[in-house]
Amino acid sequence: MSTTPPGWYRDPQAPHLERWWDGGTWTGHRRTPSGLPAPPTPAAGASGRARAVASTAAGAVLVTAIVGGAAALRTDGLRVGPDTAVRAPPTGPPSPPLVVDRLNGISLPVPAGWTSPSALAQDDVVMTTEGTYDCPAGTGLCRHGEVLSRTAGSADGGSPRAVAERDVPRAAEAAYGHDPGGRRPFGGISSHRVVRAGPVAVAGGDGYLVRWRVRTAEGPGGYVQSLAFPARSGIPAPVVVRFVFDAGPDGPPLSDMDAIAAGIRPVDQDPGGQRKV
Repeated sequence: MSTTPPGWYRDPQAPHLERWWDGGTWTGHRRTPSGLPAPPTPAAGASGRARAVASTAAGAVLVTAIVGGAAALRTDGLRVGPDTAVRAPPTGPPSPPLVVDRLNGISLPVPAGWTSPSALAQDDVVMTTEGTYDCPAGTGLCRHGEVLSRTAGSADGGSPRAVAERDVPRAAEAAYGHDPGGRRPFGGISSHRVVRAGPVAVAGGDGYLVRWRVRTAEGPGGYVQSLAFPARSGIPAPVVVRFVFDAGPDGPPLSDMDAIAAGIRPVDQDPGGQRKV
């Protein structure tokens, strides 16, 4: 028999992990290392099988917690007993918070640097970048980014493609042409070009997006995207999500636009444990 005492040892098969040696054999319990002693070596005269086991085990995550034979309290508040297997906490970056548009039956992830609006006149706005700045034309305060969601009207067309293609010029005009008060915060639109257009899977359905690069008379202009997809809330008309991102170094990265679009989910598929904004 091995005389190596029970304990955590480096796994010969996975040296970056530790595995529990119970004094006679390797168990299935693994964890990330915290100071790695050498793996146990069977005593002289140990069987060939014992030597093989001692030289081939180890690593991953400890899935049971025993403290003096009594129940232990995990940091997430789940109380487990000595024989209770618990799922290891997930690793990697935390999930972003969500903003929920219950009218259209969707949720959207809120990236860092964005927030759910609390005092805006536009009911369709679901999130904005944090803070404001003086509009280039001196007409008031502007934001570097906005995301809006609404239900398409009967005049917008029926298919997601028709809706997106009809909506994007309206989105551009609303963002960089005239504001609701009739002013031109960016001096008006001087030109635009399509930088992306095509079908896309979104919220479990087949959608369509059109993205414009908009040039303005004043300021750096920006990017406007209209994303249309079938509603999951029983409404026959598609849902439209508009994205308005200022260009230039102060505008949000276009990767946020892609991340928000990719993270749109039906409300009934909201992952548990994520904060609603």
